[in-house]
Amino acid sequence: MYVACSTMCFSRLPLEQALRMINELEFGKVDIAIHEQGPHLKPSEVAADVSLAAQRIRIGPKLTPAAFSLEIEAADEDTATQQLKAVCKLGRMTAVSVLTVTASPVGVGMDAEVKRLGKLTRLVTTEGLSLTVTTKTGTLTETPAAAVELCERVPGLGLTLDPSHYINGPHQGGSIDDVIPFVKHVHLRDTSRGPGKFQVRIGQGEVEYGRIITQLERANYDRLLSVAIYDLPDGPFAMETEVRKLKFLLESLV
Repeated sequence: MYVACSTMCFSRLPLEQALRMINELEFGKVDIAIHEQGPHLKPSEVAADVSLAAQRIRIGPKLTPAAFSLEIEAADEDTATQQLKAVCKLGRMTAVSVLTVTASPVGVGMDAEVKRLGKLTRLVTTEGLSLTVTTKTGTLTETPAAAVELCERVPGLGLTLDPSHYINGPHQGGSIDDVIPFVKHVHLRDTSRGPGKFQVRIGQGEVEYGRIITQLERANYDRLLSVAIYDLPDGPFAMETEVRKLKFLLESLV
């Protein structure tokens, strides 16, 4: 397993400065957020100039892109498909193999979501990448059972495990054993149950990093563990310090 850092850990910085900070923290791999409403790289920018986007996410030989988190907000399906293909091309150019998207909100029919994700998975697979959906409160993956059903019904689809949503969300810290075989990427921070506890200082929450890593090892998982602490405007702690603490903790466990 390899420890990476999400650019969203430093979302208050411009992309180039965020990458420089991640490099200074001695990460070797970076998880790039490509969000249309985000502060860094946008899908529309990638579609406009893939080569320029590739240049922007490389700052040196020691830090390389390893995963993309994608949020497209296009006006129509054709534009969305164009942007997705451009991001996949960017992935091929930068040797990124995993692309994470968000499942539809709770309330959307499972059959409709299977059809949507099936189409996306086929497109992304054809372009040479693996598609995952993140386990997230408020979406169809907010419970392990629904997340597993999606993966079982959509051939090739994987999960980006974000255990915080299974601790702070409606699952309330229940077992996540069933999702482990489908995990192709991981996002980590520390979390407790209850309002306002989704993100807490490293070591003060309920995320059992060692147990999660042991479960992944048993499933022969050999991919990324991304530090994904959200850089909140009113965050109560120094982001650089917390990112470093989680980096060292994860590196001690793998």
